[in-house]
Amino acid sequence: MSDINQSSTDYSFKIKDSLLGAQMLFVAFGALVLVPLLTGLDPNVALFTAGAGTLIFQVITKGKVPVFLASSFAFLPPIMYGVKTWGVPATLCGLCASGVVYVILSFLIRWQGSGIIKKVLPAVVTGPVIMVIGLILSPVAVHMAMGKTGDGSMVLFPEKTALIISLASLTATVLASILGRGIIRLIPILCGIVTGYVLSLIFGIVDFSAVTKASWFSMPNFVMPEWNAQAIFYILPIAIAPAIEHVGDVLAIGGVTGKDYVKDPGLENTLLGDGIATSFASFLGGPPNTTYSEVTGAVALTRVFNPAIMTWAAITAILLAFVGKLGSFLQTIPTPVMGGIMLLLFGAIMVIGLNTLVQSGENLTEPRNLTIVALILVFGIGGMSFSAGEFTLQGIGLAGILGVAMNLILPKERQKIDKE
Repeated sequence: MSDINQSSTDYSFKIKDSLLGAQMLFVAFGALVLVPLLTGLDPNVALFTAGAGTLIFQVITKGKVPVFLASSFAFLPPIMYGVKTWGVPATLCGLCASGVVYVILSFLIRWQGSGIIKKVLPAVVTGPVIMVIGLILSPVAVHMAMGKTGDGSMVLFPEKTALIISLASLTATVLASILGRGIIRLIPILCGIVTGYVLSLIFGIVDFSAVTKASWFSMPNFVMPEWNAQAIFYILPIAIAPAIEHVGDVLAIGGVTGKDYVKDPGLENTLLGDGIATSFASFLGGPPNTTYSEVTGAVALTRVFNPAIMTWAAITAILLAFVGKLGSFLQTIPTPVMGGIMLLLFGAIMVIGLNTLVQSGENLTEPRNLTIVALILVFGIGGMSFSAGEFTLQGIGLAGILGVAMNLILPKERQKIDKE
């Protein structure tokens, strides 16, 4: 009889855990699908690779850290540029390589300790690189909010209609993030999408033809990468920003649960898990993964610290990836809806970079720091490029490599050398 009671209790716990896992996925859902929708990748593939990536991360970290991995916003500019310039398969090659950066950093930490991150990637490098990511995308957000394509070359919707929808989406996102309580505060992007979508239905600009044609269950549209050296060198430096973001997220979830994940399972293992998950995702046609701060917020809100909850979230994401009509429905979201959210999103990325610089406490008028920050911003935003034959380095990639190189080469002030 006790065995039956125990079995019944275990079953009820599994039901509860699965529902909590689905809730965690709900929190991440808006941001997860927004990246593929903006870049032309398949949202069903993104769901699959987010789930699979989270499971990979859990295996490598021995299921000790309650985090969920999904689409990274830091890679939006290179994916957009790469898809337009080289096509999806070549871009995926560069995205696969970006995961290798995480792996290399994980072995550096294993060898030299976590302090090596601050030496190689200090705030004067990572801060302006993150700022460039946000600022370089700002015209895309404005064009889409006004009903145009991302490059502004084609009008998709009437400007007045587009602005009403995009600004409503923006307003809903802002209000949810500032005034929202409980779960609402954790899903501002989803609130913005729902608001904009409802208005789009009212204005009659949503086309459901693809949804009616799609089957209920189908394989995600997996795409394999194709070798492209230009894409690799363009995208690799961008991994700097999410690598630093990863460290911050691990510290944040540790603060929520009261555990030191930097020691156990170790930053070297969390970065390794994130890197392999990112390469795996890109190998199947999904966007690179990153640890989700929204889910960390949900963990803090629910006080459920069991990492197994993320296993259920991952399984739910994988199952949803095979619902064909879901992907088709997501692709009916009109451009102005996403444009309105992007106005805030890309500005927020820039502010995160600025905050990284401010919190570092560095004197930015000191000649060495001024030089590094100034050249990263001007080279990245201004569109500086260098070419050698078919090889071209420009934009964020050039800014990132330049920043790392200058930090390693330029001499420090005598006072700082003496202190070290």
